Amino acid sequence: MDHRKLVIIPTFNEKENILEMIHAVMNLEGGFELLVIDDGSPDGTGKLVKSQQVAFPDRLHLIERKGKLGLGTAYITGFKWALEKDYDFIFEMDADFSHNPNDLIKLYNVCADRSFDLAIGSRYITGVNVVNWPMGRVLMSYFASVYVKFITGLPIKDATAGFKCYHKSVLKGIKLDEVRFVGYAFQIEMKFTSWKLGFKVIEVPIIFTDRTKGTSKMSSGIFKEAVLGVILMKIKSIFRPYKINQSV
Repeated sequence: MDHRKLVIIPTFNEKENILEMIHAVMNLEGGFELLVIDDGSPDGTGKLVKSQQVAFPDRLHLIERKGKLGLGTAYITGFKWALEKDYDFIFEMDADFSHNPNDLIKLYNVCADRSFDLAIGSRYITGVNVVNWPMGRVLMSYFASVYVKFITGLPIKDATAGFKCYHKSVLKGIKLDEVRFVGYAFQIEMKFTSWKLGFKVIEVPIIFTDRTKGTSKMSSGIFKEAVLGVILMKIKSIFRPYKINQSV
C-alpha cells in the first residue's frame, strides 16, 4: 500500500541545516512529505523553506508562527495539520542531522504492516549509540530514561527520544489539547500516553550524532520540566485513567 507519510520538523534559527535537510528528505524513496514549523526564526529559516517550495510544491509545506513557542506546541500544531490532511504515518525529527534522514525508512518499515503503532528511534536499545556528545550529556540523557522507567514503569530505554514514527491512530487516540509539556517532558509524555492507551510501541536502534552546524536549543529549564513532569504524569495516571479520544 502507498501510505501518505509526513515528516514534521520544528525549526528556530536552522539556516545552516534546513536546505540540506529538505533535499535529504525529498530524495528518499517512498514519497515522504515534509512540514517545517518555523517559530519566526530571525535568521531567515522560513524564507529558505519558501525558496524550495517552488521545486517541491506538493511535498514541502511550511507553517510560520510568531515567536518561539516551544517544541511541544510546534509538534501539536503539526499533528493536528497532519490529521486534517489524513496522512497515514507522521514522523518527528530534528533539523540538525542528529537524526539520520535515511532512518526514516527504517522507522516506517516497522510500522507499515501495522505490527506496531509507534516506532522510536532509540539511542540506547543496543548500548549507547551517541556520537560527539560530551560524557556529561550522555549520562544525563541515559539516566533520564532510567529515572522515567523507575517512576512510571514505561518500558522504553530512550524515553526522551525525539525521532519517531506514529500511525495516525495514535495521534487520533491522544487528546492533543491536553498535552502539557514542551521540551524533554513532551517527548516523555507522548510515549507514556501512547503506552497507557494500549498502542503497540517498538524501539528501533539508531546512531545519534550531535549537530555540527547551528546552536543547540537545550536548556536547564527543559531538563527541570522533565524531572517534575514525570512525577506529575505518574500521579495523573493513578487518579485519572487514560482513555482513547473518541472525539476525532
